[in-house]
Amino acid sequence: MSTIQQSLRDYFGYDTFRPGQEQAVNILLEGRSAAAIFPTGSGKSLIYQLAALHLPHLTLVVSPLLALISDQLEAMERYGIPAARIDSTLDHRETVKIREKVVKGEIKVLMVSVERFKNENFRNFLSGVSVSLLVVDEAHCISEWGHNFRPDYLKLPHYRKEFRIPQVLLLTATATPQVIEDMCGRFEIHRKDVVITGFYRPNLHLDVAPVAQADKGEKLVEILEKAGSESAIVYVTLQKTAEDVAAFLRSRGITAAAYHAGMNKADRELIQNAFMFGQIPVIVATIAFGMGIDKPDIRYLIHYDLPKSLESYSQEIGRAGRDGHPSQCILLGNTNAVNILENFVYGDTPERPAVRALIAEIASAGKRWEMSILKLSNTFNIRQLPLKTLLVYLEMEDFLRPLYSYYASYRFRFLTDSGQILEKFDGERREFLKAVFDLSKKARLWVTVDFEAILAQYPADRSRVVAALDYLSSQGYIELEVSDLIEVYEVNSEVAAPDALATLIYSRFEAREGVEMQRLKNTVAFFEGDRCLSKALSEYFGETTDWESCGHCSVCLDGSRKLVNDLHLEPLTPGIVKDKLQELLVSHGDAGFSPQSLARFLCGIYTPLFGKLRLSSVPGFGALENYRYDEVLRLCTSL
Repeated sequence: MSTIQQSLRDYFGYDTFRPGQEQAVNILLEGRSAAAIFPTGSGKSLIYQLAALHLPHLTLVVSPLLALISDQLEAMERYGIPAARIDSTLDHRETVKIREKVVKGEIKVLMVSVERFKNENFRNFLSGVSVSLLVVDEAHCISEWGHNFRPDYLKLPHYRKEFRIPQVLLLTATATPQVIEDMCGRFEIHRKDVVITGFYRPNLHLDVAPVAQADKGEKLVEILEKAGSESAIVYVTLQKTAEDVAAFLRSRGITAAAYHAGMNKADRELIQNAFMFGQIPVIVATIAFGMGIDKPDIRYLIHYDLPKSLESYSQEIGRAGRDGHPSQCILLGNTNAVNILENFVYGDTPERPAVRALIAEIASAGKRWEMSILKLSNTFNIRQLPLKTLLVYLEMEDFLRPLYSYYASYRFRFLTDSGQILEKFDGERREFLKAVFDLSKKARLWVTVDFEAILAQYPADRSRVVAALDYLSSQGYIELEVSDLIEVYEVNSEVAAPDALATLIYSRFEAREGVEMQRLKNTVAFFEGDRCLSKALSEYFGETTDWESCGHCSVCLDGSRKLVNDLHLEPLTPGIVKDKLQELLVSHGDAGFSPQSLARFLCGIYTPLFGKLRLSSVPGFGALENYRYDEVLRLCTSL
């Protein structure tokens, strides 16, 4: 028995590997980077967990969601793998203790979010730690062409070089050939070290059931009554829909609960646990439910609303039938909400003048530019996610180079008398701490650190002040709080003129908009296609199949089906648009809204400006959400 097989048995209790696992582990233990493209629920996490036991130094795992991190930590605790996380749920003292364990080699796996790399304290800590392996979970997030692109993920190749991490493992379940090529290219992973196990799962029976919107509820009841006490997840797009459908099911005698991001954490955990233990058989949920959920016996996976992409669809149905037994994946299909899904896409494209104005401001800042993402978002009326994307695009064009980030605000309160703290130090160190205490601004309980005053009177730098506060917190002498993250960039104004650069950056947003629109069209075409659904889905993700028919999807059994559209909209006219804008223009006509802002107001697309002016409560907001955004924009432009 090999060493890794012995570890597989000793730590995980398995006698054999699942397909692809052993190959991926061996690549890592041979000293190369790897990518593992496995279906949801096929054991991707075991690869890095097993490899970590045999690598000499720390395995650093980047995961996009706190829920995923928590679930993986619980699993590693059961397996006896020393692991920890550093995230926003921990207080400063807990974070310091984990850092100390990492430095001592007592932690083999450390899990963080990608945003953690912006934290100056974390970066200082990581620079002094030997890391064997960087693991990127949900690695499709690194690709601009992926379905869940996260701009901060684009910086991971830079972080890998900065912290001299020799190997990388990329993990994902939903990557097209283009996305695989993109993400592997960024980390210089050879094609021979990409392990793909295939996407087809024969126990999943894919079914398209065209249903008029008014009949969805009854159709859902029919399916769930047939399911009996079997576990089921019903996916919807909107939080309100989750609440309404769950209430309807309960009124028909079906035990069901809603789950979405708008609920408080305690309620979400209560409902999730009840579902996991079979106390609630049906969950009606947005996409907030499912990440990290490993319930093997989900027999029914129902899409009440059209999924926004085939990647999302694949990820969601992947939660069904993990025990290998037959499971039904049913779409209650109509295209009524396609325009709303399109409008979500348009909302992530900033206005062209805003892009130009932001770039002009950066160019005028000189060689250094500092920013707070929240303040910048409100100033230029660009949502935070597209704003982060914009800044990454500017980095890719060499207009910006990130230097460092820091928290502008530090405050603390004494847990030990300041005099007693000073008595524990001698000489210059004592004088330095006394200066920090004396020159900070004192309130009744909290002391706000005044870096400017301290550094003006004492010959030290900011990092020493931060390090001292960290130490005092780790010893339990003070309670420390930080806020207001400031990111500092170097500006290269010689790259291009601001107007030319703005045109280039905006074109990238337009390209992404086109990709997302095509993704939505692909989704509709897939469900209305005349090919075996299992085969078509597998081939979308680049899997070559030697069969033409699965024999159990709705196309194989009954042929193709046309999705219903029973949304009857009256023709849109300038008069309708003017009428729906009347209240807004009367109450906020002096705000100087652009045609894009007016169209977004009517389509219910949130922007920072709308939040600032509280426009979601103004009559007319979202009044035309069922219409195409580009049609509404055309009429707003002609007013």
